[in-house]
Amino acid sequence: MALPRILLIDDNKTRIQQLETIFQFMGYRIEIAGSADYISHFSEIDQLCGVFAGDGIERQATVLSDIVGRANNVPVILLINKGTLLQVSTAITHSVFQVLEWPTTHPVLKPILDKLSVFGMQTTFTVREKSDRRSSSVERLKGKSQAIVGIRKLIDQVAESDATVLILGESGTGKEVVARALHDASFRKEKPFVPINCGAIPGELLESELFGHEKGAFTGALSARQGRFEMAEGGTLFLDEIGDMPLAMQVKLLRILQERTFERVGSNKTLHCDVRIIAATHRFLEDEIKANRFREDLFYRLNVFPIEIPALKHRAEDIPLLVNDLIARMEASNRGSVRLTNAALAVLMLYEWPGNVRELANLIERLAIINPKGLVEAADLPEKFQRYNVSESLAEQIIDDTVAVNIETEDNAQSEEQLEVVGAFDRSSTALAQLPEQGMDLKEYLNVLEVNLIRQALSECNGVVAHAAKRLNMRRTTLVEKLRKYDFQR
Repeated sequence: MALPRILLIDDNKTRIQQLETIFQFMGYRIEIAGSADYISHFSEIDQLCGVFAGDGIERQATVLSDIVGRANNVPVILLINKGTLLQVSTAITHSVFQVLEWPTTHPVLKPILDKLSVFGMQTTFTVREKSDRRSSSVERLKGKSQAIVGIRKLIDQVAESDATVLILGESGTGKEVVARALHDASFRKEKPFVPINCGAIPGELLESELFGHEKGAFTGALSARQGRFEMAEGGTLFLDEIGDMPLAMQVKLLRILQERTFERVGSNKTLHCDVRIIAATHRFLEDEIKANRFREDLFYRLNVFPIEIPALKHRAEDIPLLVNDLIARMEASNRGSVRLTNAALAVLMLYEWPGNVRELANLIERLAIINPKGLVEAADLPEKFQRYNVSESLAEQIIDDTVAVNIETEDNAQSEEQLEVVGAFDRSSTALAQLPEQGMDLKEYLNVLEVNLIRQALSECNGVVAHAAKRLNMRRTTLVEKLRKYDFQR
């Protein structure tokens, strides 16, 4: 029987050596990665029973957030040095399986490893099967805006039923992404997902495409051919741009929705189908009905469970996440890479995006070609973006506000369950402040603490602001603003 596998991601060499010895002694196979090369180890994530991540890694919050996202449903244990405070947001700590103080003891570590072993042996085929379906919508629909969170909830509500879903939204908003997420979250996920663009196929050929045809049914029909309904048997048929379907075809589609039967072109044999219908359109179907271009009875058959996707301009706070995801996808397929400054990202958040996510994806790919693995400034963006003037400080404020809103949204979606920190926690540690009996002004206390830490960093770096900013893990411009705020010049 193969040993259970654990992935350790850490840059602390001493802790790596100690944990490697402990895990091997306790009968676990351990894989080790640093903060710069951990991504490749997630290619076989299903074979892991747990992931341990150290708190000393570079770009700690960003890397931990990425680890939690890539780990999917595999438990992540965060290692923190004893007596230190957590340096990451509650949004991340809510997502980890447990926080473990280091160094630890065998009685503390063994129950955690026992839980991971049980997870690896049992949960793979039970809890994870359902969670994988649920997580697909989260993986595909990048964003933390209220609109995207609401769409994920709608997907979870309707996924397990066979109700017909109508997806509405402008071109380029990602209607097919939502349709695929619906399919992947349903019990039909093992069966085919078959898309067809009703607006891209001439009306005289659409019937054959949907229902198939028999040999000799028309000129050029040299052999019998399955239609999309037969291809999607047991799965999902996605009718994209349903608003462009000719009226004659709308009648035939209505019959299938009502009776779940159809005939191939040139055949009188009735075929039964077990297919879930998901339709999408960028048109306002109510207006199409008034113009006699769309059947009202078909509309009511399709509009059982509508999902409306907002335009990208109405969820600008999702743009940084979308950009990161698009870049990651390019890197994974060896199509290049690129990085954007905060000012460039802020400009993208101010733009109105008439082409929505599709336009954003095209821009990122273009920037990767023009600036391969380079840093894109706001001035490097195409001409249509140059009318937006954003200073570096304003850009940081926009990005920081967006991150704060995203974290708050994610925190609100989490339960009120308290996160347990495991280990012999020394309550008398000087690293933890004691609250006076008479209370205190927390804001004033934190301001004083911040000033003292900034002064210490400047002293250690001989007054060099750039070095002090690196010591405090913040941007130089942010530190400059704080120096002005606390009037350090005097």
